[in-house]
Amino acid sequence: MNENLAARCGIYCGECEYREEFNCSGCIDNEGEIFWGECDVAKCCIQKGLEHCGKCEDFVCDCLHDYAFSESEGDDGKRIEELKERNKEGTKN
Repeated sequence: MNENLAARCGIYCGECEYREEFNCSGCIDNEGEIFWGECDVAKCCIQKGLEHCGKCEDFVCDCLHDYAFSESEGDDGKRIEELKERNKEGTKN
């Protein structure tokens, strides 16, 4: 797994069908400016100096929860579970 494509919100951008089409290198490299616009979740992590949301004292906050379960961007909480695993494994991202 390319750690630069492990998004701050818990998804893996390497699996994104739009990544190559829009030449997007993910929120880590783009500092929260994604091909579709500014990501509030990534910007929050950046402002707090965190590698990802799982490192936040407010994990799981309303912002991440709403994003993970939204109709347009959600994945039924899969990204939240991924962040929990990243914390257990001690991975950088």
